[in-house]
Amino acid sequence: MDVETRMREVEREIISRRPEHSVDLALGRMAELVGLLGDPQQACPVIHITGTNGKTSTARMIDALLRARGLRTGRFTSPHLVSIRERIVVDGAPISPERFVAAYDEVLPYVQLVDERHPVAMSFFEVLTGMAFAVFADTPVDVAILEVGVGGRLDCTNVADGLVAVITPISLDHTRLLGNTVEEIAAEKAGIIKPGAVAVLAPQPLGAAEVLLRHAVEVGATVAREGVEFGVLNREQAVGGQQLVLRGLRGTYEGVYLPLFGLHQAGNAACALAAVEAFAGMSQDAAAPLDAGLVREAFAKVSSPGRLEVIRRSPTIIIDAAHNPAGMAATVAAIQEAFTFARLTGVFAASGDKDVPGILAELEPLLTDVVVTRNSSDRSMDPQVTAELAIEIFGEDRVLSAARLDDAIETAVALADEAVAETGPGSGGVLITGSVITAGDARRLLAPAGGELPPEPSATQPARHSFTAAELS
Repeated sequence: MDVETRMREVEREIISRRPEHSVDLALGRMAELVGLLGDPQQACPVIHITGTNGKTSTARMIDALLRARGLRTGRFTSPHLVSIRERIVVDGAPISPERFVAAYDEVLPYVQLVDERHPVAMSFFEVLTGMAFAVFADTPVDVAILEVGVGGRLDCTNVADGLVAVITPISLDHTRLLGNTVEEIAAEKAGIIKPGAVAVLAPQPLGAAEVLLRHAVEVGATVAREGVEFGVLNREQAVGGQQLVLRGLRGTYEGVYLPLFGLHQAGNAACALAAVEAFAGMSQDAAAPLDAGLVREAFAKVSSPGRLEVIRRSPTIIIDAAHNPAGMAATVAAIQEAFTFARLTGVFAASGDKDVPGILAELEPLLTDVVVTRNSSDRSMDPQVTAELAIEIFGEDRVLSAARLDDAIETAVALADEAVAETGPGSGGVLITGSVITAGDARRLLAPAGGELPPEPSATQPARHSFTAAELS
């Protein structure tokens, strides 16, 4: 059997397991699996990331900074946009189909053993987490960057102990699993802050901040807060992104170009920088700043596909994975700041278990009109139901509906073309949003090579140094 056929077969087998959204928060199955595998999660130091929004972008920035410093990195994030292999990344590149298949074949006998011992079988996400740990230990990588799936305390990634725990902004999402208040959600996310770790905290609602700080004190962690110990000192718009001055934990870094839009991405950059400074300080002179040239070079090459990503020009088509009200508010603010559209048409498809009215309410001031549709997930809200919700917020004359995403995009592009014809280049745009799945589907339709993500560029790297466990503990 050729590798592509086997890859498709493996993907089907993984997807056939309990899906990502059917979460049974518990560490027992995962702890047993990694024990059978020889505890690969302990093979290298870990930077662990949770929060409601911004986790993947922050993970990609941390990865870029670490690789710029000559470290071999492993990165585990979710969900994926186009290919399931995007979730397991080594040195900035998704692992190959051959390696994905090999990792699955390696862990499968142990997964089946765990399945036999527990009333609830291992999930899609748990199997992928085990594969990531195995790949990172086998490579081996110098540091693993792990993004939590849901919450933190009982998320299966939490069998690893992060030397640095990053908590991006917390808001209401996954309330069925994590709680109905930001305080309850923060208590779950605080679980990744381990004794002796450094907790890097983005700005939080007051209640969430109190919970996080209390937990950090209880476990003896050091706290670094954006806006207090580190942060964004200055931010100016630039072509294709923004120019930043960042104050880190160990120095100030001027002239940092970030090719991403929005205040939220500047905040993510500040958290990423602080996380890498904290990590570096555990093995080197804690007071010495990072090499400013490498910091600038790393940030200048960062990308975050599916996050305010301009995928086409003339008319401008932007895809964005925002899927809760707080995330959409950040998206709206960034577009209002960075673009000047005379007409912006939205293409919107969201999961039925999300706060769709809240998301649409954030979008309403930005969009001229919206085409509601569905994405490829069986959790996608029916367009007729979405249209009814949208009409209550936008008014009937601003809402259109399409049964298929490609038809919705075609309708939106035609409306944007009208604006360009009437007002001139750059005046018409399309925003495709509402879900990571919607963004991924749009990327498959519109981007070259079926939307597959290319390897990420790296800054000029000095000679690699594989740190020992003693140096990094």
